[in-house]
Amino acid sequence: MSSTNDFGRSLPIGAHHYRAYVGPPEKFDLVAAMQFNLMTYLGLREFHYLLDVGCGSLRAGRLFIPYLLPQRYYGIEPEAWLIEEGIQNELGREILQIKQPVFSHDSDFDCLRFNQKFDFVLAQSVFSHASQLQIRECLAKVEKCLQPTGVVAATFVKGTVNYQGEHWVYPDCVSYTIGQMKRLVGAAGLTAESIAWPHPNGQTWLLIKRGGYKIDGLLPPRR
Repeated sequence: MSSTNDFGRSLPIGAHHYRAYVGPPEKFDLVAAMQFNLMTYLGLREFHYLLDVGCGSLRAGRLFIPYLLPQRYYGIEPEAWLIEEGIQNELGREILQIKQPVFSHDSDFDCLRFNQKFDFVLAQSVFSHASQLQIRECLAKVEKCLQPTGVVAATFVKGTVNYQGEHWVYPDCVSYTIGQMKRLVGAAGLTAESIAWPHPNGQTWLLIKRGGYKIDGLLPPRR
């Protein structure tokens, strides 16, 4: 067990602690800042609607929820306890009344239930654990929830082989080639480009869009 004041830093990834379960606990703050900085760089403003797929224990949500106007932050996370402990330990329950974030515990990452179109969608370290079928299903649903000018920022683990399993893998990661990721994105009627945005855990960022959002010239492609 970790001590009561080390915020889970002594625990391994995947341990039953709201910070350790979602990734390296010693990088909890850094990964949060990485996501917030990227999304605001891409144009996220307080009035936009943001969908956080796999929002976990609100590692990034603790920055997005105060920033966005009420009812603009939506999070999907099948592990309900993560959201509860994120609120309790990072935000406080008062903010639920002020900012009114909306959550779903759907295990299929189904954004359609929100009946809302999103300007920005974030999927950090979701595809790095998902099967190809799960990625296809997620992207097909996100496509239906995305504004014509919307953009999706997602990460995956770039490798030389493509994961062929059918199940979610956690806490271990799976890999895909950039070509296969683009094919999976294309199957949903979207296009993707990898970008050189730093990731402390070595994952690769993809910007996914329908056509209205302008990526060219904003960030250099990843080599």
